[in-house]
Amino acid sequence: MLDFHMAYIENVKTFVRIYELGSMSAAGRDLRISAAVASSRIADLERRLGVRLFNRTTRSLKPTEQGELYYKGAIKILDTIDEVESSIAEITANPKGTIFISAPLGIGKKLVAPFVPEFKEQYPDLNVRLRLSDRSVDITSEGLDAAFVLGNQTDSEMRIRPIHEFERVLCASPAYIEKFGMPENGDELFLNQHKCLMLRFPGVVEFYWTLQVGRTPKRYQFEAPLESDDGDVLTDWALAGSGIINKTRYEVAPYLQSGQLVEVAKFTPPTSQPFSCVYPHKRLQDMKVRLFIDYMVNRCRKRLGASTVKA
Repeated sequence: MLDFHMAYIENVKTFVRIYELGSMSAAGRDLRISAAVASSRIADLERRLGVRLFNRTTRSLKPTEQGELYYKGAIKILDTIDEVESSIAEITANPKGTIFISAPLGIGKKLVAPFVPEFKEQYPDLNVRLRLSDRSVDITSEGLDAAFVLGNQTDSEMRIRPIHEFERVLCASPAYIEKFGMPENGDELFLNQHKCLMLRFPGVVEFYWTLQVGRTPKRYQFEAPLESDDGDVLTDWALAGSGIINKTRYEVAPYLQSGQLVEVAKFTPPTSQPFSCVYPHKRLQDMKVRLFIDYMVNRCRKRLGASTVKA
């Protein structure tokens, strides 16, 4: 009977991840199972319930009305299990489970990712799934426990743990400056139509940078010759002389120190940007998530505070 209940819980977990990620294969990768196993678990659930949970075509997978209803109940089931397991783990000081996290690509690689193995070593029964992307994430719909984010957060449904205020810089390669000149401020960038390399995602219709003009932030809208949804790609393009990038000083500090990149438009620098860890409000916060957030926030703060490079 215990095996039956454990199998049912695994089926429910699989259903939730498929619902949140929108595909069998993505959920399979997330759960470290094959798409065939994921499909089999959904089929087991559907047989047990006597309803179809997803409408499947060769190109899409969408929840049925019954699937939408089942998801709401499934989340409550899994939250209850997590709360009970967290309470037990807190007593035994042996937390178990998986934590789903996201972070911006550049800062995620440079600042967040290096501390994950340390955390795993301290809590060997906890697994961490870290996704790196520069796009804006929806913590709830993507099934994340927490996200490290750059920028001001206004979602009242989320709790915020501030970590650092990052200084940002505009920079380009010496080859670009030799060819197109050194812009002194945002007006020169705009009027001389400098090649500004922009971070852009599907659905975003405006290109702009917010620069500090005196004491007042001013938005400059640019036509971008090159764009990408990957901030590291923009850095590579800038290093190759293709244009100007807007990055945190922390990310490009080695290139500025080596002279591969040079700061431009110093009189109107980009506005600074807060770096935080955000996570959903919950009546009882999962202990493993609390442990991870506390550990990572403290380690990141120490690393940034000890850095010899102005962040």
